[in-house]
Amino acid sequence: MSSNNQELEKAKTHIIVEIIEYIPNSVVIKTIIKKTTGNISAVSFDSGEALSEKISPFDTFIQIIDGEAMIVIDGTAHKLSVGESIIIPAHTRNIIEAKVRFKMISTIIKSGY
Repeated sequence: MSSNNQELEKAKTHIIVEIIEYIPNSVVIKTIIKKTTGNISAVSFDSGEALSEKISPFDTFIQIIDGEAMIVIDGTAHKLSVGESIIIPAHTRNIIEAKVRFKMISTIIKSGY
């Protein structure tokens, strides 16, 4: 997995689906905005890749911007296509995987601040 924590340039137009590339056998994360109160990232998954099961203390909003994703929340699989989104509730087991390659935007708003 590769990650770029540098935020996108402010007050400039961006085409989000184009700011992140597919890299063979990889998950790539590009930070759009990173703050103590939450972050927004663009993520690309090559086909067959996945993020291992995790539990986040915060709600996570996922929007698919290219391809199709499989999001498993507490054992229930959700297949999402371009333009579709889902909220992964805080404190639930989840897995994000690519049967085919896809790109998504992940938004986490940290509560309690």
